[in-house]
Amino acid sequence: MKKFIIICFLGLQFLQAQERPNIVFILTDDQSYGLMGCTGNEIVQTPNIDKMANEGVLFTNAHITSAICTPSRISILLSQYERTHSVNFNSGTSVSDEAWEQSYPMVMRRAGYFTGWIGKNHAPIGDGGYTSGLMDNSFDYWYAGHGHLSFYPKNRHKIFNDAIAFTQPEILNEAVDDFIDPNERNLKGAIKFLDERPADKPFMLSINFNLPHGASTSTMKMKKDDDEIYKTLYRDLDIPLPENYIAKKDIKTPKLPAAIHKVEDRQKGYDYSDTPEGTIERYTRQLQAMTGIDRLVGNLRQKLKDLKLDKNTVIIFSSDHGLFMGEQGLGGKSLCYEKTTHVPMIVLDPRLKKKQRGFKSDALVQSIDIAATMVAMAGIEKPASFQGKDISALIKGENQEVREYVYTENLWSTHFGNPRCESVQNKEWKYIRYYKNNNFSATKEIAAAKLIGMPVSKMLYAVHDPEIAVYRDYIEAPLQGEKPVYEELYNLKNDPAELQNLAMNSENEAILENLRKVWKVEITNARGTGNPKVLRYTNDSHPKGGH
Repeated sequence: MKKFIIICFLGLQFLQAQERPNIVFILTDDQSYGLMGCTGNEIVQTPNIDKMANEGVLFTNAHITSAICTPSRISILLSQYERTHSVNFNSGTSVSDEAWEQSYPMVMRRAGYFTGWIGKNHAPIGDGGYTSGLMDNSFDYWYAGHGHLSFYPKNRHKIFNDAIAFTQPEILNEAVDDFIDPNERNLKGAIKFLDERPADKPFMLSINFNLPHGASTSTMKMKKDDDEIYKTLYRDLDIPLPENYIAKKDIKTPKLPAAIHKVEDRQKGYDYSDTPEGTIERYTRQLQAMTGIDRLVGNLRQKLKDLKLDKNTVIIFSSDHGLFMGEQGLGGKSLCYEKTTHVPMIVLDPRLKKKQRGFKSDALVQSIDIAATMVAMAGIEKPASFQGKDISALIKGENQEVREYVYTENLWSTHFGNPRCESVQNKEWKYIRYYKNNNFSATKEIAAAKLIGMPVSKMLYAVHDPEIAVYRDYIEAPLQGEKPVYEELYNLKNDPAELQNLAMNSENEAILENLRKVWKVEITNARGTGNPKVLRYTNDSHPKGGH
């Protein structure tokens, strides 16, 4: 009798594990909303992603919280606004061990999920950030590099050396197969706590591309052994310039006042956007990268089907932020415009009936909602530290909006000229406010470095202890009464490209004043309460910290 009870108990545990969905979360890098067929791009070939959107839900009004890699990715991991988690390239901090314990991978692993992380990591975790080893050892399966990967990851990270492929999407695809299928080739570089994925556990796999980011597309060489996708695809087409594109030489009035946005100090990596030729070449590479990513999505879905895992595996697809490609004369990110904050978000939950799937939703959702939704799907209580919303009801097609306003911000205001700014928006109106830009010029720093013969990268990218205080002031000053020096107001329904600033129009004064009040509520909510759970992480504290 006792033996029978034990068998029944173990059988119940196995059944419960199978009932909990597997989850695969795919995150791309610098992917603007319009880089897929399902979002209106008539050139790019993304049939597998389009099919996923047609069989699931495509959120057409999804936004990130901070339009730059590190803070955005940490916001996704911790389900927190940057103003709460307090980690950016210029913050002089890393995510503390305590905060990391409440990240979605850790929460789900403790709840019994078999977890994997593949591709790029751009979040400094633990004492020493990228060199702490904390993140590498927090997963059941780890096959990733800290920082950028390049299009040929073996050139930058030795962990990938055992892969057969040489190009990024294909190397990541090998790792996906290794994680999911025990019969696939075992990658020697992967850090594994078990030889293979347990069949009696649900899994949570995070796939993180460093594409179509310029750090990877700029390194594409059309090598002899590269797939034809990356050599010839799209190169026989007449690729158009982005809508509202303005070449640098043709800019008559800058989008933002020069005192706020110091474009002459912009990072050189965005100079391609200054000319039509450079923009079209980079755009062509982005299209090629998207087709490579799309092929991985198709292979993933086929692998799940072959292993009879497809009926119980939720797939989520999104990006960490968008990118300007010369539209209105702008290049890069770290702004609060739609081009940088509006991202794709697709959720395919095969457990739902077909009549509940295959639609678009214009509900206002954000990247911080992804973790909250995944833990809800897994039947896990949402951690109190999460600021995101569970959007499960929206995924099921229920008309239950989770927020009236979206809040975004940019706290990466440095010698590279970008302004501090914050934004609130609903489905019709967007309000952006900017603060005084007192940052010293990167152009002058480069000249000084060359004058004395020091490496320019050390001058530009080292973060020192006093910058911790500057960043803290960026967070707290607006809440303590700092006034904006410039404001913008856009009617998103009539002007989705944000061409016409209506902040100075007297007939919009009531709308502007209301959004100022909304801003105060939303920034207060984004800040949260208490001290940030961060560790000191500067070139002073960790000279060899892999910053």
